[in-house]
Amino acid sequence: MHLAQLNVGRLVDDPESDTVAEFMRALGPINGLGEVSPGFVWMLKDEDGEGATGQRFPGYEHDERYIANLTVWTSIDALHHFVTRSGHAMYLRRRREWFEKADQPTTVLWWIAEGHIPDLNEAADRLNALRRDGPTAAAFDLRTTFPEPAGSSVR
Repeated sequence: MHLAQLNVGRLVDDPESDTVAEFMRALGPINGLGEVSPGFVWMLKDEDGEGATGQRFPGYEHDERYIANLTVWTSIDALHHFVTRSGHAMYLRRRREWFEKADQPTTVLWWIAEGHIPDLNEAADRLNALRRDGPTAAAFDLRTTFPEPAGSSVR
């Protein structure tokens, strides 16, 4: 099994604005760091090979400020290490400079079969499930995790 991860957020200003320019410039390097991190499997990307900021999240198709990041990892530990102990952590700590405060979960995790590539529709369904039901084995977050489903190989 692998771990799918989605995080979404609405920028405080247009993606081309000076207000979020530092964040937007950092996307390529931070995504590159993720790709070489232990446990990284896959990332949704735009045609330019960068992150997926050009792809519209279901329900927010007309809002260019609403961006998504969809990745796959070998384990919760690998994802957690990248998020909290790599160069990514500095940007995570500063997220309020670039993103509006959300009143509902913006990150969701779920187990997928190894080799499965999730899309934004699947990810939106999982995020909606987390928002509706709270953390469950089908949709959870880094604070309330669930082990791989029984019968899967542990990584």
